[in-house]
Amino acid sequence: MTAIELKNVSKTFGSYTACRDVSLAIPEGEFVTLLGASGCGKTTTLNMVAGLEDVSSGDILMGGRRVNDLSPVQRDVAMVFQNYALYPHMSVARNIGFTLKMRGMDASEVRRRVEKVAASLELSSMLDRLPSQLSGGQQQRVAIGRALVREPKIFLFDEPFSNLDASLRMRMRAEVKELHQRLGVTSIFVTHDQEEAMSISDRIAVMNQGRIEQLGTPEEIYSRPATRYVATFIGSPRIELAPGIIEQSHGTAVCKVGSTAIPLPAQTKPVEAGRQVEVGARPEYVKLSDGKGVPARVRLVQPVGPTTHVTLDWEGGTLVSSVPGFVRLAPGTATYAEIDPSHLLVFDRASGERLS
Repeated sequence: MTAIELKNVSKTFGSYTACRDVSLAIPEGEFVTLLGASGCGKTTTLNMVAGLEDVSSGDILMGGRRVNDLSPVQRDVAMVFQNYALYPHMSVARNIGFTLKMRGMDASEVRRRVEKVAASLELSSMLDRLPSQLSGGQQQRVAIGRALVREPKIFLFDEPFSNLDASLRMRMRAEVKELHQRLGVTSIFVTHDQEEAMSISDRIAVMNQGRIEQLGTPEEIYSRPATRYVATFIGSPRIELAPGIIEQSHGTAVCKVGSTAIPLPAQTKPVEAGRQVEVGARPEYVKLSDGKGVPARVRLVQPVGPTTHVTLDWEGGTLVSSVPGFVRLAPGTATYAEIDPSHLLVFDRASGERLS
């Protein structure tokens, strides 16, 4: 069953269009992330689903029912915000149970639900504390608990970890993913952090200029990006693309980058000779070599624990290679870069559409 469906949803603010023709169907129990840079429309889309923003055009359905004109309460959604939005004068227990109390629920039932949620989030020993006595990660768990205690049909997360330090963000990602695996509540998560999106999502909707540029699993988004924008937005370190032109060599299509001819992957769409393209490979498919591949020169070496990222200059521009372990290469060192042609990504230079 489809839990949430957006049909050609748009939102305008005066002459500015924040979202245009967004269509998305989310099955019950799925965890979908809206991913994109600031201003791409992801938070506006989430706010329309929540009922915090009106829809300019299009329809939002929940469980098959049109909800455009329903209030957030009537939609039975719970939202976790970036800034926690906890009541500073209330204890953890009172913060978590506040919405239940406001609904007039019996005090014993409120207490039962609060204690159950607190136990699941490892907050049982903190129920009497004030928010000021908690760490950032603990405060965010209280905010999640306040949403969870309502037992909603849908969870909405608006960049909930952006105020946390790196180690806490990683821990909270794991906690939210485990929580979703345990409860199976349909969830929409908004973030600009592509690593965060890749680690917790069933599917990712990459947004750009108010539209969904690609919707797919983390593997699909990373390995088979539909457009140049998705390819360069996803991945760390990012893929570097070089301008090229399609030529025929001995009856086989190749991409010519400067004087270098790179064979096209077997799965490349038919491309006519003379077509201008951009090509590149993810850093893990670029190997340093003693004599095979394209001549290159080391520009920058960045050890990051289990791998070393080596930035290279070559006639096509910039290339990045991810090498296992620690590599010691001085800037300016001459080397060769061997690009795995089976993992070459080819994009039409004009449209940005992937051809391979």
